[in-house]
Amino acid sequence: MSLLTSYLKLCWFKSDPTDLMPSRAFSRHCIIFYFISGIIVEGLIADFADGSLEVSLRAVMAFSSVATFLFFHKNLMLFQRVFTAIFVCENFIMVLAILCEVLDFWLVTIHYEYHDFVGIGLAVFLVSWYLAIVAYILRRFFQYNVGRSLSLAFSYFILTYGIPMLFMDI
Repeated sequence: MSLLTSYLKLCWFKSDPTDLMPSRAFSRHCIIFYFISGIIVEGLIADFADGSLEVSLRAVMAFSSVATFLFFHKNLMLFQRVFTAIFVCENFIMVLAILCEVLDFWLVTIHYEYHDFVGIGLAVFLVSWYLAIVAYILRRFFQYNVGRSLSLAFSYFILTYGIPMLFMDI
């Protein structure tokens, strides 16, 4: 539990990901939770089959992106540590996204006139927070400046969310 707490502190930029050493079981549980939470979010937006496929594509793109990035840095030994740090924080953001979906459903049921603005505002906030977290993790592992970390985090986001989304639209 203390390892999970230490990883969750990354979401508030209060922990250093380079100090964290996940076990294989912890990383495996993180991946399983990634699939479950992603399928729930996508299942609320689309149907179960499409959501499952999109989450699977996102996972493949996430692993491929991290592996490629580390390959070019000649440091594949960091793979488990980097992807676990990113996935734990992404899982936390996914839990918040599920809560936002529930809030949106409730706002629609009470016929709140501005529910679209609330949903869009929360989505922008969560994506911005996610980008900041990934940039923070990359900055800590590779000693990048803020600009380069943010551009890499944005690239990672496009690769892991944009490409699977485009694929699903085909």
